[in-house]
Amino acid sequence: MSKSHASAAHGSEVRTISIAHSPDSDDAFMFYGLATNKVRVAGFRFTHTLCDIETLNRRAIDEAFFDVTAISFHAYPYIQDKYTLMSCGGSVGEGYGPMVVSSRALTPEDLTRIRVAVPGTMTTAYLALKIFNPEIQTEVVPFDKIIPEIQAGRFEAGLIIHEGQLTYASNGLRKVIDLGIWWREQTGLVLPLGGNAVRRSLGAKTLHTVTQALRDSIQHGLDNREQGLEYAMQFARDLDASLANRFVSMYVNERTLSYGEDGQEAIRRLLALGYERGIIPIKPKVDFVD
Repeated sequence: MSKSHASAAHGSEVRTISIAHSPDSDDAFMFYGLATNKVRVAGFRFTHTLCDIETLNRRAIDEAFFDVTAISFHAYPYIQDKYTLMSCGGSVGEGYGPMVVSSRALTPEDLTRIRVAVPGTMTTAYLALKIFNPEIQTEVVPFDKIIPEIQAGRFEAGLIIHEGQLTYASNGLRKVIDLGIWWREQTGLVLPLGGNAVRRSLGAKTLHTVTQALRDSIQHGLDNREQGLEYAMQFARDLDASLANRFVSMYVNERTLSYGEDGQEAIRRLLALGYERGIIPIKPKVDFVD
């Protein structure tokens, strides 16, 4: 860390920052530098809790327990009074994203006639699906059980996130719609899926320091890709090294270091649409820490 970052702490007191993120390989890759102490900040120590994203969404809404937490952007309006968004650390779909897959040939219009398994009602995938067509009936299934549930015949279709986007075809399933493609056709924007929120009460100086620490961790992973991937592979479900590399490339890139103005606009547009259509009951107020 540079001296400007290291000087954020006063005296010899060490401040502990609690971080929660998912065990998905892209999140693990982002936090590799911090989790392995390759990136350090004088005067700060970081603790890491790994948990699936829907549980993190619910914990942030119900408890606001962690200083930094990965969230689905759909969850942000519910926690915006206590948290702000980091300007780095997000996962966005550049013309790709969560998709609905099925065991047989279906059209997007067919989805209103069946129940679709979804990974949680606070996920951004669910928000995008409901913006796409609010008439679709859904049932929550743990994200890693959706493909097996379709294969077992308990659902005809499911909304898949994470690595399932790369493995569904090898499981004999067909794509009905890619919501990232649909969103780009509708808006011309990337589809923002998840980001990192940081507790406002940390204070402006610490907010900046912690955000810069994550940006440095992301950069460290990108600069040391092989080691970062080796670390992330511990958490990659059913992915070989090649697929893990592909998945990380999809969601950890220059956009992860900074959303850019259009990326921030995409977050605002997505949440505003969710509010306008009655899916989100709280008017979003989106702001970022640089």
